[in-house]
Amino acid sequence: MHILIAEDQKIMASSLKRSLQGENHSVQVVFDGHDALEMARSADYDAIVLNVMLPGIDGFEVMKRLRKIGNRTPILVLSSRSMVSDIVKGLDNGADDYVTRPFYFEEFLARLRSVSRRGSLSAPPSVIQVRDLILNPTSREVMRSGKKCYLSPTQFRLLEFLMRRAGRVVPSGRIVRFVWSSSDSFHKNTLHTFISVLRKKLDRGYEVKLIVTARNSGYGIIDPASK
Repeated sequence: MHILIAEDQKIMASSLKRSLQGENHSVQVVFDGHDALEMARSADYDAIVLNVMLPGIDGFEVMKRLRKIGNRTPILVLSSRSMVSDIVKGLDNGADDYVTRPFYFEEFLARLRSVSRRGSLSAPPSVIQVRDLILNPTSREVMRSGKKCYLSPTQFRLLEFLMRRAGRVVPSGRIVRFVWSSSDSFHKNTLHTFISVLRKKLDRGYEVKLIVTARNSGYGIIDPASK
């Protein structure tokens, strides 16, 4: 993979670069938000590893600006800011995953591989609709009541997985294994956070809520009128 690391702590940046190169990846490093934005705009990367606490402009703003101009490069946040509000902010601004420090390099690698994967769904492309929620796998657009909703690649993959199984609750473990190719415990909190973000983007402000939770079981996209 061709990877961009945006990390202001030079020892950490050097360690990540050396370790990733040891895994046969091509790596470029920048140390502030302005350079991160410029590099991401001017070159194609398979993934971006981003610290949110960057000088110049912070990582949250970098993500926000990249997504605004249509840059869909997978972004993995690597940060010491571990509060739920920070994680939600990162995902809302376009991150595909969020890893907090300290971390195990093996886990970091697994998550990096996960966010870089594309097109893992094998079903033939076709527009999927549940009530007024429409997902187009070909154009990768999502709309609700005619209003376009931006989703990161991982958020899109999660929504598509659930919409292809509309009308039933899907066990959390099955969702995790498909969307992240991991074990139940590996991404338990991540799944919960991603569902919260989807609710904010797709259900908030609408009278009919389509995303449902079955306590201690799983999640689903269900039209209440179809029950």
